[in-house]
Amino acid sequence: MKKRLINSAGVAVMIALVTLVVWQGSFDFGNYGPSSPQQTYLFWAVSTLVFLLTVTLGFMLFRTAFKLYMERQENREGSRIRTKLIAGALTLSFVPVIFLVIFDIHVLNRNLDKWFTRPAENIKINLAEIGTALEQEIRARIAAQAEQIASMPEIQAYAETGIRPQKVLQSICKQKALDEVLLEAASGASLPVCRINPDELARRAPLVEARAPVQAAGIFVANLLVRDRIPVDIAREQNEIRREIADYNQLHANKKEFRYFYRALLVLIVLFLLFFATWLAGVFARRLSLPITGLLEAAREIRSGNLSHRVHVNAIDELATLVRTFNEMTQALETNSRELERRRRFTETILDSIPTGVLSMSGDGRIQSYNPALKRILPEERVARATTLDDLFSRDDAAEVRYLMKRARRLGVASRQLDYKTGQQTLQLSLTVSALEERATAGFVMVVEDTSELLRAQKAMAWHEVARRVAHEIKNPLTPIALSAGRVARQLAKYPVAPEFERIVQECTATISREVETVKTLVNEFSQFARFPAARPEIADLNVVVQGGLSAFEDRLDGIRIHTVLTPDLPPVNIDREQFKRVVVNLVDNAAEAMQDSLVKELLITTQAVTTDSIELVVADTGVGISPEDKEKMFLPYFSTKGRGTGLGLAIVSHIISEHGGHIRVEDNSPCGARFIIEIPTTGDPERRLVETLTAGSQEQP
Repeated sequence: MKKRLINSAGVAVMIALVTLVVWQGSFDFGNYGPSSPQQTYLFWAVSTLVFLLTVTLGFMLFRTAFKLYMERQENREGSRIRTKLIAGALTLSFVPVIFLVIFDIHVLNRNLDKWFTRPAENIKINLAEIGTALEQEIRARIAAQAEQIASMPEIQAYAETGIRPQKVLQSICKQKALDEVLLEAASGASLPVCRINPDELARRAPLVEARAPVQAAGIFVANLLVRDRIPVDIAREQNEIRREIADYNQLHANKKEFRYFYRALLVLIVLFLLFFATWLAGVFARRLSLPITGLLEAAREIRSGNLSHRVHVNAIDELATLVRTFNEMTQALETNSRELERRRRFTETILDSIPTGVLSMSGDGRIQSYNPALKRILPEERVARATTLDDLFSRDDAAEVRYLMKRARRLGVASRQLDYKTGQQTLQLSLTVSALEERATAGFVMVVEDTSELLRAQKAMAWHEVARRVAHEIKNPLTPIALSAGRVARQLAKYPVAPEFERIVQECTATISREVETVKTLVNEFSQFARFPAARPEIADLNVVVQGGLSAFEDRLDGIRIHTVLTPDLPPVNIDREQFKRVVVNLVDNAAEAMQDSLVKELLITTQAVTTDSIELVVADTGVGISPEDKEKMFLPYFSTKGRGTGLGLAIVSHIISEHGGHIRVEDNSPCGARFIIEIPTTGDPERRLVETLTAGSQEQP
């Protein structure tokens, strides 16, 4: 097969070469051949270059096409993309060149035809006739003046006697504007009549002569010769007209030669461009396809589980960066795979030993796995045969769990107390559902904790004791969390990892440590005062705080469109950033709850300076709205319009805003829904605010 293709290709190349040779030798210019040896050599050189470039280009195209065909037949990696790259490059080169050739040929023919059109021929003829007419007119004028002068008595007497009257004859040249007048006697002697010495410019003008016979008493005496020069401007224009006409005739005679020469030159340029484009396309395709082929082979190896495979090809520029990054990525994948395997075994050991039940679920609520502790909390036989939530919980409880899953999809984590009935016993369960990812198809992890004894103890204690116990329960995991974060940071320094991965882990550990301290402060204040922690106001930009609160809902509000209209350059406010983030989170969460059954789910959040002393924050939804009788009780503790709410969210919001000297109110939204309007006082005088801001910033710097 290969030999047949090679033989066929060789025959095709030979036929093409013979055709080109015959074509080169068949040029016949007819009567319009080169008119000089220089033109002959030039035409021969251009034709030879065109021939050589045509042969070279044809060979390159054939060789490239043949190699690509063989590679595609063998199904080599990278052959298809190399074919597309070369085909695309050649197309991008050929199409403009073809249009360029068509356009240039059209322009060339059009210009040549315009140069030698009939109007141009008429102009040439008219110019020649004008020059001839001017010269004839000047000659006629001089001839008439010669006859007039010959009839003068003074001239006749001068011709007979030879005595020249100076005053009379000398004035003739001036009066008639003639250069020279003289008499030619029959004896051959010349008798001067008058003469004007011309300047240097006039000397270069051609002379025009006219003769007239001089008779005395009817007898021929002498000939009167009158000479005058054609005016300099007219003479110069006549010479210019003759030269231009000669050039035009020469150009017209070489019209065919010019056309062939420029076409040959155009073909030469086109072939050179195509030759260069073909060579460049092959080089670029080879340089692009080799790294891509190596990456494809490496991807296949990694897909099969061989994470130790690396790409070893020469590449340049971004492709070299891509190859290097790919190798770094595979190295990181190999390291992470080993680390994940180690962590998986570690996590399985922890899950097998903790008393809290943990189960993983798919996005549609199918149970995928669970730890042994779940069988100790829930009935073992029910857990063993459970494949969905309906197998593990009752219909109402399963609906509550699905609600937590939807809430976790928005917030990341959602918790709830659940009364679980098992025969004659009712368990008080604490359910915490965490969304693994923001995608709608991602799964969940649910932590099930039996809090029956804890809840019974909490019901018997006052609010102060409840707060103290809650603070105690929250404070317990802070130390291991902080220690774990520090351990992660220390372990990170021992292993070589990618800089971006190291930066992310360091930021995460720093965030964990910082937030642990924040939670510790919150727990301490709960323990000391058994109430919500006191605000720690500081100079802040309300827009930044609002955006920070909204970041908690990023990609979690399915089907809800959030519009933010935050007025720039708002006056600074003196608020507790974290508490106001909770305000935004609570209001947005309540709005999302209110819009669950709405056809149009839009949430509008705006900020503006209503006066010089206050700023307004508005959260408007398109939910079911609030009835007039509920508006009065909306911010009271334990009041909720939702059957499963605690009634503390808006009460906490109202408490936080009151501590900051502001107030909140609720209004009807147009056309539907509710608008929560918050007014917050600003910090006062702009100069004082600037000083306070600079002071606060300097104190925060280490």
